[in-house]
Amino acid sequence: MDYIAHVRRDDIRSFGAVMTTEVNCGQVRGPIQLAFARSVDPIVTSEHSVTRMAVTNEKDLEKERTMGRKFTVPYGLYRAHGFVSAHLARQTGFDEADLELFFKALEQMFEHDRSAARGEMATRGLYVFRHDAELGNAPAHALFDRLTVERSGDAIARDFSAYSVSFHGKALAPGESAAAAPGVELTRRC
Repeated sequence: MDYIAHVRRDDIRSFGAVMTTEVNCGQVRGPIQLAFARSVDPIVTSEHSVTRMAVTNEKDLEKERTMGRKFTVPYGLYRAHGFVSAHLARQTGFDEADLELFFKALEQMFEHDRSAARGEMATRGLYVFRHDAELGNAPAHALFDRLTVERSGDAIARDFSAYSVSFHGKALAPGESAAAAPGVELTRRC
């Protein structure tokens, strides 16, 4: 029980919460905000039929099998934007160690949660803009616009090698940094 309470407190410190049960306790604005990911290119789903041969209850004893369907995406590259407010972090006690833990979680988020549906999912790049000023040195949209993902060639993409990622025309290797704007440094973490 203590672990669950600890996780919830850290979730609130990181992502915020609207705390309404029977009494409205207010709202905590967390420093981390994540936008919905969008596919870089249109995706097409493939349909597969699946068959279950095991009997799971007595009424299905006469049945030999159960049929179903499963949909997969042969390949999709998704781009998501996230934001960390130093100003809100100060208010919730979110610190550099919390930020580092969050970045590690993003880098490894699919490594320890494999399933048939997510077997090959992976984080292919984590690009972090760090501003010198607490309220930022450049607008986020202007920085994101300069970080481009382009498909190489006209063939249908079936793996990450079909894409190139660059910032203002320059590719960054994992661990490499570059000046993104006055007072803003861009680092590719993975």
